[in-house]
Amino acid sequence: MTNLPTTMRAVQILDYEGKPGSFCVAELPVPRPGPGEVLVKVFASPVNPSDLMFVQGHYGFKKPLPAIPGFEGSGTVVAAGAGVMPRILNGKRVACAAADAKVVGGVWAEYLLTSAQMCIPLNKAVDMEQGAMMLVNPLTAWALIDEARRGGHRAAVQTAAASALGKMVVRLAKRFSLPLINIVRRPEQAEMLCQTGAEHVLDSSAAGFDEQLQSLCRKLGATIGFDAVAGAMSAQVMKAQPAGARLIVYGALSLEPCQSDPESLIFERKRLEGFWLSGWLRDKSLMQKFRVSSKVQGLLASDLKSEVQGRFALNDAAAALQQYAKSMTAGKVLIKPAQ
Repeated sequence: MTNLPTTMRAVQILDYEGKPGSFCVAELPVPRPGPGEVLVKVFASPVNPSDLMFVQGHYGFKKPLPAIPGFEGSGTVVAAGAGVMPRILNGKRVACAAADAKVVGGVWAEYLLTSAQMCIPLNKAVDMEQGAMMLVNPLTAWALIDEARRGGHRAAVQTAAASALGKMVVRLAKRFSLPLINIVRRPEQAEMLCQTGAEHVLDSSAAGFDEQLQSLCRKLGATIGFDAVAGAMSAQVMKAQPAGARLIVYGALSLEPCQSDPESLIFERKRLEGFWLSGWLRDKSLMQKFRVSSKVQGLLASDLKSEVQGRFALNDAAAALQQYAKSMTAGKVLIKPAQ
């Protein structure tokens, strides 16, 4: 730790309004890891929908201001605190996360201090840019499809199917021969998904959407659903699903509370539940994390690959958010401290 610099550059938000003037780049002390912690020299960090929600104050928690945003990334562990896991990770390339209210810093910085439990070693074959985007989307897609397979569900339905994560779910469902109903909100998104090989695609803006959705859900037996939109869409999907179905909400792109039909919950025994990747990871043992991450890393160049539409320096974080917000389906935007 003696060779580490004493200061680092980091993006900070000064308020939770998400405007260009809300951001600055500050010179801060490089934190030192305590027991169970590691210090990661950051290579890259993507902008995700959760980041947009966080900087606008709509995420599940807020950090004391000024706060460093950025929930996931990749880098190299350059210092380790006491403990077996920190010692194992020291010197390793890792995918890392700061998606926890207890983690003071964020990944949009030259260095990240985080729990060793929130880091996953990267295989030598994994590109560091793809590694930076491994945790939020690929792991979530894997977890959702794994839930469907373990639960013995005949088919699934998902919202926001044209998103980066949605397209990963499409590819994984195809890999595991799981029939999947895909909901998008524009005709061009439906056309794009069909061109990639998705079989069942519905446009929520089209006439007769509710009837088509219910017909497909009942016909295929879509007893599990993955919802990234929330709001009224949650109730629409639940109403269309067969009796006894589950709807897992993992996002809130509508920025509205989930709606549900009491009849679905009471008389049809349907369940509305949430999924948070950070909690899912914390519930896994070390061996389970390594096993899942090995499978996911093996697919980062194919089914779980993330497209990149732009790369930005720390000074341009506000522009990075604006570009991503304008065109989420065009690919990820990366923030690279060394850029």
